[in-house]
Amino acid sequence: MLPSHNRYRYSGIDTRPQYTWPGGKRLALYVALNVEHFPFGVAGGIDLDRETKPWSQRSWLWREYGNRVGGWRLARLFDDLGMNVGVIANAANYQHCPELIARYRDRGDEMIGHGISNGTERPIDMAEATERKMVEDVTALMTAADGMRPAGWLSPYLTPSLVTTDLLIENDYDYVLDWGTCDEQPFWVKGTGGTILSVPYPIELNDQPAIVGRRCTGEEYAGMLVDQFDEMLRQSEDAPLVFGISLHTFIVGQPFRIVQLRRAFKHMLGYRDRIWVTVPREIARYYRTLPMEVQLHAE
Repeated sequence: MLPSHNRYRYSGIDTRPQYTWPGGKRLALYVALNVEHFPFGVAGGIDLDRETKPWSQRSWLWREYGNRVGGWRLARLFDDLGMNVGVIANAANYQHCPELIARYRDRGDEMIGHGISNGTERPIDMAEATERKMVEDVTALMTAADGMRPAGWLSPYLTPSLVTTDLLIENDYDYVLDWGTCDEQPFWVKGTGGTILSVPYPIELNDQPAIVGRRCTGEEYAGMLVDQFDEMLRQSEDAPLVFGISLHTFIVGQPFRIVQLRRAFKHMLGYRDRIWVTVPREIARYYRTLPMEVQLHAE
């Protein structure tokens, strides 16, 4: 047998019990908006159109566009669409661009833990004690600023260590997105101090690998979102599903991409009577209320 994480057991989606989301709906839709920052003069973060160098001012300024311009325009778009989002923010943004954080907080959006900075402080590179302090510091900072504890976590640059899950349980997080790339339904993950819920989080339709990595145009990306939505809505007749859309302020916050993103969202929101438009925290909360026999347990 190959080595395993031993945190959850395999489960095929066609073998699982049935349930519904609120209102009898079968497809939950949420947007995760990534707000990033990293230290000036320090290597970090993927670059726009070439291999990332040890230090790239271009790359830093690209994130800064998201903080100064793109994030604000996306907030206006979500206002126009009448939808809340989950904001996956590096804690450094709370000091660097507090006005942008406040813009989303004041909208009633969910604030999700995402480490201190992106690309420069990866949990996978940290000693356990260092990572523990990082999680504690981020949690305390966000709690003080937002007036409530963050319920969810995504590790910076999606680089959790072997103990990240345990540390999140230790710090009373309700759910984690790090494990969610392998499923379209929530499931429970074991840790040394209990269990934590995994909520689906996309990789294929994350705008960074799609647009930056695979060079998709804004129009192509919007088309993929629409195709994914249409097919998942159809598939949700057989099983309840979660469609997460992962966006970055500095990527889809560009004007020529916003116009395509708006088109995709207007298509999806035309089915509000059949879908649950929500945020990850509410997905986790509702899932916990389901009968124990329909939940995907860690063992």
